[in-house]
Amino acid sequence: MKKRALLLLAGSLVVSAALAGCSSDDKPDLAYQEQPVEELYNAAVEKMTDGLYLDAAVRFDEVERQHPYSIWARRAMLMSAFSYYQSNKYDEAILAADRFITLHPGNRDAPYAYYLKGVCYYEQITDVGRDQRMTQQALDALNEVVRRFPNSEYARDARLKIDMTRDHLAGKEMEIGRYYLRRNQLVAAINRFRNVIEKYQTTTHTPEALHRLVEAYLSLGVTQEAQTAAAVLGYNYPGSEWYADSYELLTKSNLRPEENKDSWISRAWNSVF
Repeated sequence: MKKRALLLLAGSLVVSAALAGCSSDDKPDLAYQEQPVEELYNAAVEKMTDGLYLDAAVRFDEVERQHPYSIWARRAMLMSAFSYYQSNKYDEAILAADRFITLHPGNRDAPYAYYLKGVCYYEQITDVGRDQRMTQQALDALNEVVRRFPNSEYARDARLKIDMTRDHLAGKEMEIGRYYLRRNQLVAAINRFRNVIEKYQTTTHTPEALHRLVEAYLSLGVTQEAQTAAAVLGYNYPGSEWYADSYELLTKSNLRPEENKDSWISRAWNSVF
């Protein structure tokens, strides 16, 4: 996923940072040398300005290590998280953000720390053919941003990412459901398509999920549920190619779309819309 430029607000210091590379994939070693806090902090900022984000992160960590009770340490903690993020060191960025949240939960920059954590998970989302644990972590973290800071600038972007993350999770359910359908494991397939209808109903995968339910239920001989799935599909997506396919399947069996209000499909749909 494409990394966006981010704004980091750290105390009175505002840093506008665009995507850039880092000097090395390896975390640099920094020999301990006691220095005034301002010197350490300014050296870290210079490294970041030069695009040497991993070097900057290590120096921001050093600010916190040498001067843990200064106001600079609080700023450095968040700047370290940002610098690790820019270096694609997501685990380190998440740890730094979590540390900031734990120590400074009421700070004005806490929304950014929550948001940065969510973005770190979001940018590690893999294709639907792989394990989706990271996708769920991204969804949980982004939902936390919206829940805690609904009116913040970060919540707006988090909502957009939540929609895409939910679509990704629905895509995974569809992939598994299709696999079961091809192997004629119809009950297992129905359970996956049902997850899409009940959990991810507003995603782009819903029309196909309804059509696959028509397929699976017809194969099982559960015609009333097949008719209901087709009726809901036709009412909500009348121009969809999936509805055309479902309608054809039903007519071949001398059936027509007809909604049964007592069906779980009807109840699930009406509970959302």
